[in-house]
Amino acid sequence: MKLSLLRLPLIAALVLTGCDRVDPDSPLGKRKAIYQAMLDTKEDLGGMLRGRIPFDAEGFSTGAVKLDELSRQPWQHYPEVKEKQSDARDDVWQRQERFNEMARALEATTAELVGVTSAAPVTAEVVAPAFQRVEDACEACHKEFRAY
Repeated sequence: MKLSLLRLPLIAALVLTGCDRVDPDSPLGKRKAIYQAMLDTKEDLGGMLRGRIPFDAEGFSTGAVKLDELSRQPWQHYPEVKEKQSDARDDVWQRQERFNEMARALEATTAELVGVTSAAPVTAEVVAPAFQRVEDACEACHKEFRAY
C-alpha cells in the first residue's frame, strides 16, 4: 500500500512535466525555433572565430547571411499579450518601443556582418569585430528583456 502511495506523486509529476511542452505552431513555439536556429548559427560562427572549429571563409559568409535572415524573423511572432510559458519579461509588452529599437539594432549588426563578409578577404581578424557587435546586441536585449 505504501509503495502505491509513493508512486502517485511520481506519476503526477511525470504527467505534469509532459504538459509543459510548447506548441511548435504557436507564436511562442515559432519564436523559440527561430531563436534556437539563431543560437546554433551564432555558435558555429563563434566557434570558427574562437578556434573550436576551423575557420572557413565561405562557411562563415554563408552563416552570416543565414543569421541576418533569422534576425528579422522572430519579431512577427510576438502576440499582443504575453503567453504564460514565455521566457520574456513583461517589459517586452510594456516597453514595445524600446524592444523594437533593440530588435532593429540586432538587425543592423547582422546586416553589417554580412557587409563585412561580402568584401574580400574574409578572415577571422576582419570579421571578428562585426561578429562581436552581433553578440553584444543579443546580450543587451537578453539582459533587458529575457527572464532567466
